[in-house]
Amino acid sequence: MANAAWRVPGAIRLELGEPDFATPPHIVEAAYTATRGGATRYAPTAGIPELREALAAKVGTVNGVAAAPEEVFVSCGAVEGLYAVYRALLDEGDEILVPDPGWPNFTNLAHLAGARPVGYRLLPSDGYLPDLERLDRSVTARTRAVLVNSPANPLGTVWPGTTLAAVAEWAARHGIWVIADECYDQLWLDEPSRSMAALAPDAPVVSVFSFSKTYAMTGWRVGYVVAGRPLAERIARVQETAVSCVSTPAQHAALAALRGPQEPVEEMRAAYRARRDLALAVAQEVGLPALRPEGAFYLWLDVGGRPSAELAMDLLRTRGVAVAPGAAFGPGGEGAVRLSLAAAPEAIEEGLRRLAAHLSS
Repeated sequence: MANAAWRVPGAIRLELGEPDFATPPHIVEAAYTATRGGATRYAPTAGIPELREALAAKVGTVNGVAAAPEEVFVSCGAVEGLYAVYRALLDEGDEILVPDPGWPNFTNLAHLAGARPVGYRLLPSDGYLPDLERLDRSVTARTRAVLVNSPANPLGTVWPGTTLAAVAEWAARHGIWVIADECYDQLWLDEPSRSMAALAPDAPVVSVFSFSKTYAMTGWRVGYVVAGRPLAERIARVQETAVSCVSTPAQHAALAALRGPQEPVEEMRAAYRARRDLALAVAQEVGLPALRPEGAFYLWLDVGGRPSAELAMDLLRTRGVAVAPGAAFGPGGEGAVRLSLAAAPEAIEEGLRRLAAHLSS
């Protein structure tokens, strides 16, 4: 959809999951200073020591996860961190349970690892939360891991602590790993999100985080993974083979993000919250059924069972509005579309009004 939208001059771009804010200046300046100071060589595979120490402190303070610096490694964005985790945990023919609807790369990464992704449905009737009985029916002798994502893309849901703890206990009972994608951990809109590893410290949980969304650093490609030492060592071996290390200047920028003022994060979160409230008000006014997002920056809209890919292309062609079709997020996403709130408020409002007009035409 993004490629198609580039070819439509003046299109309202509500399909991209990327902050519309610039990286805070003090972060940019830190990278410049580090580069001028000679930080242009290879970094240690797992990350520069001072960043790993700062990340261990961050997950302890913010996420409630006790981790030593040796249990944290820096990745080329969260997606490469997920890739390394998949390759460390999954062998050819193994299975991983992934949310449906869910971010497409949860599935794509499994295929890259030679594993089989098995979707577990998140249904409106369950508040888009996992049902343990359905999870039970998805487990086979080849199931090695389950992927959880909260705050969630594309739904904007934030799983309650009781749900996270229950899934962790369920996974431990079945002897499978939990991969917790927490890329939006600081972009909660109502109540702070919880980390599964904090709620179930003895469960087999590996957590993946990102600087991209929290600090508007998508192009810097810095993420991080928190895992117990035996697994962390396997992950580091994958990383060494795949990418050698993360860009050294980018790691210094990430360190400045952690050590510097956090007001930019609070300001971005407040902006997303205001846009969420505006979008819900407009959706209600024009009669669009919307799921109230509790985190991240997405609005999930029911389009009455219409084929979402066809609808999205027609909407772009006839109304100049780009949205993400729900089917892109799995079979459970059909009949819905995802709108990004990482856009100007006036664009969000106009896009919703054009969508409503298109559906009623």
